[in-house]
Amino acid sequence: IKRGDIPQLSGAYARLIEAAQGGTLGLFTAIRRLRAVHANIADRFARAGLPLYAQHVDPIDTGTLVDIFRDDPLASLLGTDALRDGVDVPGHSLRLAIMEGVPWPKPTVLHAARKLAGGGSHYDDLLISAKLAQAFGRLIRRQGDHGQFVLLSSAVPSRLLSAFPQATPIHRVTLDEAVTRVKAAQVRIDGQSVA
Repeated sequence: IKRGDIPQLSGAYARLIEAAQGGTLGLFTAIRRLRAVHANIADRFARAGLPLYAQHVDPIDTGTLVDIFRDDPLASLLGTDALRDGVDVPGHSLRLAIMEGVPWPKPTVLHAARKLAGGGSHYDDLLISAKLAQAFGRLIRRQGDHGQFVLLSSAVPSRLLSAFPQATPIHRVTLDEAVTRVKAAQVRIDGQSVA
């Protein structure tokens, strides 16, 4: 997805959430983009009977939003780093995690000092890898959990792929192919229908 293209980003989230039939945690690096995507897709999901909740939009605390999401396998939840770092939703309620892009650090004076003290760009790679690993780790919380992780950015340096467990298959595909793979996973997981 082209960075900053909200209609394209909204369409990608909508298509992937529909393909997963809910059960999606959508992660954003900016509240503004989260709100814009939610505004663009909320009515579509309301008409489809797929509940869509959003941190920084719904007037509900984050813990309650997570509880609602956990209890309804058709629901999806959009959020920022608090959801990436602190969600525990084992089982079928979370079967797809989508990240809008690589969580690059914000260029602040504090970050520059930490980067200088931490080894330069290697520090950034470690920081970003940790954030990707946290997002991916939301999917597999206990034995028997299954899920897919989609990163909506074509600009993911190969060196960051070490954030994912070694046995994790990684595919660089188009959005259409990602939607097809997500749909296929909802039809059969370990020989059991999940749709």
